[in-house]
Amino acid sequence: MLKGNVPILATAFDDQGAVDLASIERLVGFLLEQGIDGLALFGNASEGYALTGKEKAAIFRTVKALTGHLPLVAAAGGGSSQAAVEDIQRIQSWGADVAMVNPPAVVKPGPEEIYRFYSDICRQCDIDIMIQDAPLMTGVNIPVATLVRLCETHPQIRYIKVEQPPTTLKITELKTALRDRVGLFGGLNAGFLYEELARGIIGTMPACEFPEVINTILQAWPRDREEARAHFYRYLPFLRYGVQPGIGVAVHKEILYRSGLFATRTVRDPAKTLDETTREELCDITDHLPLAILERAR
Repeated sequence: MLKGNVPILATAFDDQGAVDLASIERLVGFLLEQGIDGLALFGNASEGYALTGKEKAAIFRTVKALTGHLPLVAAAGGGSSQAAVEDIQRIQSWGADVAMVNPPAVVKPGPEEIYRFYSDICRQCDIDIMIQDAPLMTGVNIPVATLVRLCETHPQIRYIKVEQPPTTLKITELKTALRDRVGLFGGLNAGFLYEELARGIIGTMPACEFPEVINTILQAWPRDREEARAHFYRYLPFLRYGVQPGIGVAVHKEILYRSGLFATRTVRDPAKTLDETTREELCDITDHLPLAILERAR
């Protein structure tokens, strides 16, 4: 079962805005050196919404060649179950182990439409499914009762990424109803990781520039919760800085650029770039909080 630290892979672009596979290769190499439990592609922190199908295929091939048997999660979906099935079957043909699927977001579905959407997917696809419950991004609320009904009806739904604030309350409701039937993952850049662990998550899917921070917390958790709490509290200012709406992707890119892994800090529209004041604030944080990715550049 997928668990532990499964970061979302950022996408590098060159100065002309084209995908920079060489930078992505350097980032994957760094993540493998640090030790991760899986890797997720094409999520929000990957700017997956801004990538073409050909670009996604090239990125996936590049990553798969480097990661071997490491579990790969790929975001897939669409505005209807028909579109979603096609997209999921595509990433499965590439070699994805888990499809992370948001509900349709253009026409906002209600609970019954959500249930039918995921049911259609489960009937037509044979890959493990992770439901991404991220209403801040999609504008779609998935009620706990709907999630429980889906998981009890379709064993193919193996995971839920819980990103509806307050995540802690929803995790407890899902854990109480589903027990260990489904693996619950945290998100939102691990900003509530300590509390989410206390409530029963089996892993988290944050941005990718601080894997050693997440690893330290996860490894300390079963043996020394106070150590896990102290490390989480120490890095919380950095975690919260990277989850700001509109500029979160640029925050991640800034660190990756400063590390030398990415050749540019380029983001794709509609993501925003950082102004100098924000960049200075981020530097001030990282000047006081060591990160392995920046240490390698010194």
